[in-house]
Amino acid sequence: MSSNKGKAFDLNLFRRLLKHARQYRLVFYGVALAAILGSLFAVARPMLLKITVDDYITNRDAHGLLTFSLIMVGVLLAGVICQLGFIYYANWLGQSIIRDIRVELFRHMLRFRMKYFDNSSIGVLVTRAVNDMQRIGEIFSQGLFMIVSDLLQMVVVAIIMLATSWKLSLIVFSILPLILYATRLFQKAMKVAFTEVRAQVAYLNSFVQERISGMKIVQLFTREETEYRKFTEINEKHKKAWLKTVWYNSIFFPVAELATSITIGLIVWYGGVRTIAGDDIELGSIFMFIEMSQMLFRPLRQIADKFNTLQMGMVAANRVYDILDTRSTIEDKGTVTAENIRGDISFKEVRFGYLPDEEVLHGISFEVSAGQTIAIVGATGAGKSTIVNLLNRFYEINSGNITIDNTNIRDFSLDSLRGRIAVVLQDVFLFADTILNNITLKNPEITEQQVEEAARQIGIHDFIKSLPGGYRFNVKERGSMLSGGQRQLIAFLRAYVSNPDILVLDEATSSVDSHSEQLIQNATEKITQGRTSIIIAHRLATVKKADTIIVMDSGRIVETGTHSELLTRENGYYRNLYEVQFMAEEKAS
Repeated sequence: MSSNKGKAFDLNLFRRLLKHARQYRLVFYGVALAAILGSLFAVARPMLLKITVDDYITNRDAHGLLTFSLIMVGVLLAGVICQLGFIYYANWLGQSIIRDIRVELFRHMLRFRMKYFDNSSIGVLVTRAVNDMQRIGEIFSQGLFMIVSDLLQMVVVAIIMLATSWKLSLIVFSILPLILYATRLFQKAMKVAFTEVRAQVAYLNSFVQERISGMKIVQLFTREETEYRKFTEINEKHKKAWLKTVWYNSIFFPVAELATSITIGLIVWYGGVRTIAGDDIELGSIFMFIEMSQMLFRPLRQIADKFNTLQMGMVAANRVYDILDTRSTIEDKGTVTAENIRGDISFKEVRFGYLPDEEVLHGISFEVSAGQTIAIVGATGAGKSTIVNLLNRFYEINSGNITIDNTNIRDFSLDSLRGRIAVVLQDVFLFADTILNNITLKNPEITEQQVEEAARQIGIHDFIKSLPGGYRFNVKERGSMLSGGQRQLIAFLRAYVSNPDILVLDEATSSVDSHSEQLIQNATEKITQGRTSIIIAHRLATVKKADTIIVMDSGRIVETGTHSELLTRENGYYRNLYEVQFMAEEKAS
């Protein structure tokens, strides 16, 4: 959207934003009415002041002065009530709208394919969902209605001025072009400045979030000073972006204030001279024009300020709608519901690459019969985990065919397909919540009793109960309160309670303690019984027990067979791998 940077206002974007206010139209109109009435009551005050001076103070009418003073108090109170209603309901409307947009944005992001998150900064997405949303809310709470109210007030003031004294009006109106021109320049400059501010805020948020999340790596490799210098540079750019907006404000508002002061001086001088000379200008008119000139110029300054708020909100809305308009979802046109899956899996000439010109899988083909356990082995980068991603349709294949029970996985509805496949990833992710909620993921169909029974079946109930609070133990962010092996066990239980038809295990036990390793081995044996299982194998025991072993190298299947069959092949890839890695593990054990 860089082409819009210098554009003062995007009307199409604003119309799109207003659509979210349709369901709150009564509140919308009520806020608009409160803003209008508040402006009218504000304009009434200097008119009443003129009448008070000319008809009661000048004529020394004490009784009339008291009556009119009470009327002015009533007008003032009515204006306060309108202002209270406006402030509360304008903010209520803004918060309701951004709640709806934030829900829509989050729902949209939940359906993004993994490739989108691979190429996107998490910090930037968080900024869009949190900071930018607040800016959008300010469009309604501080921008739109205030601008309309101020414009109405200026029109009414101008009409009253002209009807009262065209001579004093000319003095006031002669200064208006200067204010209008300065305001226009200010608006355009601030549009560009605020766009840069939002970009720097997003960059700063992204940098800080990544470094805090990866603080262990930063400290392990003693990169504190390097990251500090980078942060200082980014923070300096952030400061300069904000200072640019401060600089524009420091120029505009003193100019506007100077113009207001000159106008008041001219009104007092000319009006006073004409009053002394016995002209048609009354003393009350001078008081009224002094106050009304400020009511005419102050909204201009406020409109510039509120227009900045409006522009910041529009810039934020532009960024949010960029995400909402992004079509990066996995196509979900499947009409078949995945129920009672046997578990026959077939990959036929499957080709895939995460990048257009870099193919990861080069036409792989294999079959898995229902109830079988296959192990996939190979060096890092061979394409093992990619198979898991493709089976779940996290990514779309470039060519070939993947079927489950002779049905193309594209023909299954996405939710039902993933609902029948459970995956235990190598890098276990746990939410900052209780163990129970991390296992059930708050699925109401899975009870705590079912979780406990499943934990007993795979042998980890005692481990969970030994924790403070047991199943109510809060594991904190990313499961930081648990060891790697304990997190792995929770992931096994999470997969087991979902009762999947197909199980995929990215078995990572190389860095866990011996007790956790034994628990994981027992859990693996239990969880794979009676269901099709694909294991990305790192441990000898799992590989040896698999019905079939698929050996991969550089995105190709180079060998297939059982453990004993593969060991009989002279200079075979698996045999070499076994001798280098697995025999060393066997001796160590």
